[in-house]
Amino acid sequence: MKTMLAIISNALCRMTGRNAGAQTVSELLTDLSEFVDLTSPAAPASAQTQRLPPKPPPTAVSTRAAAVLLVSGCADRPGARVVVSRSFADFTPQATFDIKKCDLHRLEEGPPVKAELTREQGLQYYRTMQTVRRMELKADQLYKQKIIRGFCHLYDGQEACAAGIEAAINPSDHLITAYRAHGYTYTRGVSVKEILAELTGRRGGVAKGKGGSMHMYAPHFYGGNGIVGAQVPLGAGIALACQYQGKNQVCVTLYGDGAANQGQLFESYNMAALWKLPCIFICENNKYGMGTSVERAAASTDYYKRGDFIPGLRVDGMDVLCVREATQFAADHCRAGKGPIIMELQTYRYHGHSMSDPGVSYRTREEIQEVRSKSDPISMLKERMLSHNMASVEEFKEIDIEIRKQVEEATQFATSDPEPPLEELCNHIFSKNPPLEVRGTSPWSKLKSVS
Repeated sequence: MKTMLAIISNALCRMTGRNAGAQTVSELLTDLSEFVDLTSPAAPASAQTQRLPPKPPPTAVSTRAAAVLLVSGCADRPGARVVVSRSFADFTPQATFDIKKCDLHRLEEGPPVKAELTREQGLQYYRTMQTVRRMELKADQLYKQKIIRGFCHLYDGQEACAAGIEAAINPSDHLITAYRAHGYTYTRGVSVKEILAELTGRRGGVAKGKGGSMHMYAPHFYGGNGIVGAQVPLGAGIALACQYQGKNQVCVTLYGDGAANQGQLFESYNMAALWKLPCIFICENNKYGMGTSVERAAASTDYYKRGDFIPGLRVDGMDVLCVREATQFAADHCRAGKGPIIMELQTYRYHGHSMSDPGVSYRTREEIQEVRSKSDPISMLKERMLSHNMASVEEFKEIDIEIRKQVEEATQFATSDPEPPLEELCNHIFSKNPPLEVRGTSPWSKLKSVS
């Protein structure tokens, strides 16, 4: 039986160009069902399902030979499917898109109004944003199941900001943000498994289960800060270190529209401008500070002009290409020694301010749905790529399935990994320090801190 399965499976591989690898009869039937509808009625000989040859590549496209198998519906046989072998050479390798012009403050010229996108970049941006989206939806589910507790601020809707910024800076550049930090934790290199495990307070979390939603860190990523606006002066300090060390690095310092009216921001602006620090101040304007709309909270909602003497940009934060081009422009500005720059990303969060906020008492469900239908960053990128033949619907579906599997596996880890033991509570207070005793909640309660 095993020999017969191997023969049929190998024959299927040769016919389809895809590794079947069936070990059982049920697995073999599953493999076969991906290419042929076993329940469809027999067709006339002239209409027999055939494997079509690949289309000739357009003159301006790549000629890479790797193949993608696409399954499309057969019009003359309802329910039947046709296997079409399609190579990457069929896809447009690069395209140029019109993007929204940025509003400028104290700048003679701004970022370009056209953006080039390669197929590889597009698929990577899609994968990044879709991963953040699925991860945040899973966090919502775990919170409602009371597996995640405490503060939890979700990032779905704003994925283009994190993906676009990361695409425009270097891994060696620095980034610090507020408490809505899951997306940036991922784009800075932390795995979904470590993020979800941190949310559930497990030992395998990125902060060993002791930081939670608002306090995740990675190399060149400084959180995750729970105090509104407090990360902005820290970001200016990181930019000072960049300037002092002379490594041509920049610091991206993010905050929300709710923090934009705080005095410490203007003190940071002043110091950064005086010393010409390589700092990109970015206001993620998602239209609401907690439950208060920006119009009710600020006399001027032109956040990109708030630096007065500092140049500024207002950017479409729902378009990953627009964010990428604007961030690249801002980074070049800082690296050229021109000092700080302010960016306002006009974006939108689908969830409430935090998991304790249903998000519909100060805005309507219709408003949220309108943004989802007209400006969703993932759908916008997907439609662009499909309309320019840069990818296929089936390819996006495969990516979605892969991401769902990744998130589910991370969830299994985040719910089964042990919690950190009490003896590790005080570890990592200091870096590279000899072990020391730490007083507990009473004088006779002693704990040890290990770096």
